[in-house]
Amino acid sequence: MFVVVAYDISDDALRERLHKTLRRYGDAVQYSVFECVISETQFRDLRESVAMLLEPSGETGVRYYGICEACRRETQTLGRARTATDQPLYLL
Repeated sequence: MFVVVAYDISDDALRERLHKTLRRYGDAVQYSVFECVISETQFRDLRESVAMLLEPSGETGVRYYGICEACRRETQTLGRARTATDQPLYLL
């Protein structure tokens, strides 16, 4: 599955921990936006890992956008932008 994760976190230390966590699952295409090509199980693990970092009542926000294959193919970039699927994907 293809998932875009976007976040808005003002606390520098928390933002850095979240960034490091998300790098285990996908590619940063902007500092606060990740594209992830992952399985359902990995997506569940990702959400659990993120939930452990954040306080639900805090001033933080994380959004997960599931993108279907047809919509992913319609992704457009400008300039040097790239998507996580621009590179060959190897599933083990």
